[in-house]
Amino acid sequence: MKIHHLNCVTIDSPFGPAIGHCMLLNENGRLILIDAGIGINETKNPNALLGKELVEITGYIFDENITAVKQIEKLGYKPDQVENIICSHLDPDHIGGLIDFPNAKIHTSLEEYESFKSGHPRYITRQLSHDPEMQLYKNNDSELFGLPARKLNLGFKTLFYLIPLFGHTNGHCGIAFIENGKWTFYIGDAYYYRAELTNKNHPVGQLATIAAVDNELRKESLNKVLEIVKKYGDKIQYFGYHDPSEFEQIG
Repeated sequence: MKIHHLNCVTIDSPFGPAIGHCMLLNENGRLILIDAGIGINETKNPNALLGKELVEITGYIFDENITAVKQIEKLGYKPDQVENIICSHLDPDHIGGLIDFPNAKIHTSLEEYESFKSGHPRYITRQLSHDPEMQLYKNNDSELFGLPARKLNLGFKTLFYLIPLFGHTNGHCGIAFIENGKWTFYIGDAYYYRAELTNKNHPVGQLATIAAVDNELRKESLNKVLEIVKKYGDKIQYFGYHDPSEFEQIG
């Protein structure tokens, strides 16, 4: 399986620069996207499609060339080769690009989808207005790194799992898979910067607190990630969505 790491979001926030670390995985010509970044039409008309307030608060910098669909085309693939998209959660900067892959099946937790459909103001319902096929997961049927996990139904040789790391949103999950004997553990927005694992008073924690649906649960999830890193850090590759230093190191 070939893995491409893509930065599909650029953010200039008061807490420092941030990105949107997505992954494109190619298994024998069949593509899986993990999180989808901001959509191409959103880069062209952000105030109308994302909302002027959200754009100003987040500090998004828009460039259609870093959208997932443009980067996938640049790699020589066709967008309709993307059969499945796994979403850690359904925040706007993670799923704006879904509409650029209208035939892809979307995989996420049941809790997250129900929160999205509830009308919570953090979500933009238009981002699922193309009515994609949804595969929702509610049962913890596996265990990874000592945590409950949910095996994804993708029909691929490579096995993928959702690992509940709730708090940032009601159904936020990490995503894990194994390739060539080594685990990749993508923790989504369980932390903003990796430095939060060792510095509980990191200034960006203020942003994480504000953005959390349940901050106490978010902190519990962050502690889970920390315990996994302490126990398995030399055996797994782990990273989040927003930390540019992680992306530079992997790239």
